[in-house]
Amino acid sequence: MIRFSLHCDKDHEFEGWFSSSKDFDGQSERGLVECPVCGSGQIEKSLMAPAVASSRDTPARPLAMDPEKREMMRKLRDMVQAVKQNSEDVGDRFADEARKIHHGETEARGIIGKASSADAKSLIEEGIEIAPLPEFPDDLS
Repeated sequence: MIRFSLHCDKDHEFEGWFSSSKDFDGQSERGLVECPVCGSGQIEKSLMAPAVASSRDTPARPLAMDPEKREMMRKLRDMVQAVKQNSEDVGDRFADEARKIHHGETEARGIIGKASSADAKSLIEEGIEIAPLPEFPDDLS
């Protein structure tokens, strides 16, 4: 297997694994290689330096996704967006507001916000149902 650094016509960079350069060319010609960020089918190989071990941490780039995984990610982004649009953002007051709602001290409503891992664990131990929402880079649509 060969790992290629790839980029789309919108300058999104990602990696893909292929059995050969010819395999990449064939899949690309058949429209099977798409950008995992924007879905563009205009993909080209980037210039690559030889793999050299380094002590520096380099940011991970997304691997190309098959259409099924891309659709799952789209649905997940849509779900997160729907939750955000139909909830009140209480920010850092999330744990306190969740407790008030749970104990009937304030109106029941959907809320989102920030909580420390200790606060989240405490809420769960108290029987208050919460769930984390994944965050996506702003340029994903």
